[in-house]
Amino acid sequence: MAEAPGTLLDLATIQDPHPFRAWLREHAPVYQVAGTRLFLVSTWDLVTEALGRIDDFSSNLNALLYTADDGTPALFDMTALGANIQTLATADPPAHTLHRRAVFPSLMERRMREVEGYARAVAADLVERAVAAGRVDATTALADPLPMTVLADLLGLQLDDVTVDDLLAWAFDGTELLAGTNTLARMAQLQERASEAGLFLAEQLARATPDPETGIIGAVARGVADGLFTPEEAVGTLVILLGAGGESTSSLLGSAIRALADDADLQAAVRADLDLVPLLVEEVLRLESPFTGHYRYVRRDTTLGGADLLAGDSLLLLWSAANRDPAHFDDPDDLRLDRANPRDHLGFGRGIHHCVGAPLARMEARVTLEELLLATETFTLDPERPPVYVESMFVRRHDRLPIVLT
Repeated sequence: MAEAPGTLLDLATIQDPHPFRAWLREHAPVYQVAGTRLFLVSTWDLVTEALGRIDDFSSNLNALLYTADDGTPALFDMTALGANIQTLATADPPAHTLHRRAVFPSLMERRMREVEGYARAVAADLVERAVAAGRVDATTALADPLPMTVLADLLGLQLDDVTVDDLLAWAFDGTELLAGTNTLARMAQLQERASEAGLFLAEQLARATPDPETGIIGAVARGVADGLFTPEEAVGTLVILLGAGGESTSSLLGSAIRALADDADLQAAVRADLDLVPLLVEEVLRLESPFTGHYRYVRRDTTLGGADLLAGDSLLLLWSAANRDPAHFDDPDDLRLDRANPRDHLGFGRGIHHCVGAPLARMEARVTLEELLLATETFTLDPERPPVYVESMFVRRHDRLPIVLT
């Protein structure tokens, strides 16, 4: 077997994970992370098989990867906290079905059409400021503030109670828990920050009118009143929506802006026909999935792809690797705007756990890219400051994305 080009958590792999994931697909499609009972699943067929085997593989998040003091990967037992509430992405039916029923109407495509005008106005304002500056970090100027500003409105939050920067900090602290690069000491700090976010959202929930018309928090409050959530599950749901709602669109927007800034021909083609923007969004979701994948918990002794798995083991289903599987995609590493089924990817997961906020992320990315293209003649990567991704094996968000706009 050829030697792996890197490891899951080394910084070079985090910045460019695709050679390592290609090696996994070819040589070890169910790969045990050394020293742990965590298995990486990387091919399209095996990832989609695991998604369908809900009796064998639970969505409950019972363990997280972290970095031990000696630099090796290890698994952190979430059940040891005694408060690992499972909701939405980490819940199994029937609880998952009830939770999704409460929040889905607030995030479905029809509702997004109603919100689009506000999102476009926010995007236009951010783009205007970026163009006036000429050189900006697209992460802090566009990709981060847009989704959180819109999400605050959808949640029903008043921005005199909390700032967009506060919400971003809580959201990104929450997803940093999943990075795999954290020490135990850092994990403890992040858990404390997550508790702060939970307390704030619990206060908002307690004083919310239980009416979906007032926002997502009102919809969740209605769900508590109707018995769809316990109060703890309701707060957990809001924490997840805050983290995922900020992370998904920020990651997607950054990757899309980078793709356009780094390829003059692609940018020219999309400028000439803005109807291509939704196709660009789908290809970016496939090539640079905002979340690398999702964990699964092995319920009982079983096998997957010839690998023996024990009850209590963990899987990480790698959307990002499956999305570049040459057994499923032609030219899997190329960004193509002519794919016959552009949404045939796992960028937002699949099945019952398909991302509930996918319509929101798609809409936010589309209107921001449209406004950016309409307001500029061109934009390019800043040659003096290269882009950098956050140090996480779990999210694909830019820490820095300097661009020059004209």
